[in-house]
Amino acid sequence: MLGSERIRRDESEDESDRAGWTRVRTVLFPAPVGRVDPRVFYGRCALYALFLVWGLYFIALDLRTNDIGHSFMHRVNLVFHEAGHVIFMPFGHFMMVLGGTLGQLLVPLIVGAALLIKNRDAFGASFALWWLAQSVMDTAPYINDARDLQLMLLGGGTGQDRPGMHDWENILLDLNLIEHERVLAAAADRLGELLMLIAFLWGGAALHRQYAWMRKGATDG
Repeated sequence: MLGSERIRRDESEDESDRAGWTRVRTVLFPAPVGRVDPRVFYGRCALYALFLVWGLYFIALDLRTNDIGHSFMHRVNLVFHEAGHVIFMPFGHFMMVLGGTLGQLLVPLIVGAALLIKNRDAFGASFALWWLAQSVMDTAPYINDARDLQLMLLGGGTGQDRPGMHDWENILLDLNLIEHERVLAAAADRLGELLMLIAFLWGGAALHRQYAWMRKGATDG
């Protein structure tokens, strides 16, 4: 009797696990509305190849050189970084300073959520994750410079030239973590690399499923 109850319980747990995974898969890889256009699909393949190479380039950069700070994406991130300072200003000085980094990280998250939930576009959401990953890596040289204060700040001058204007010097001083800036910078860089690799896998899997749907549509037609 006890054995039968245990078997039923195990079967119920297995069904629950399968149902849970099905829900996750449905969210991460929503079925397309209508047929997959082959032109759109192969255009996405080309775009994926471009961002794959670009992402690997960012991963290969050394955070100590701040080469990422001279990239096109840094200029994109900078817009939302500065906006973040303004948006978080009502929440006090610490949040205003941290708001720059939060701003450049929150925007890709919001874009990705909108693409996935509203547009049901897993491939587009994977690119938003790519952007988030790049933005996380983009913060690493700034964190790494919290004590050296050698990086050029917006408006000219370094942190040494403009005391109190370096975001991550202020943040880490307030958190009593200023002596750990190297470790934190490396952690941010590694996290960005991990997110970038997940974005590659997610985007590739989304394309694979779209290819299957496209082939199925061609067969049904």
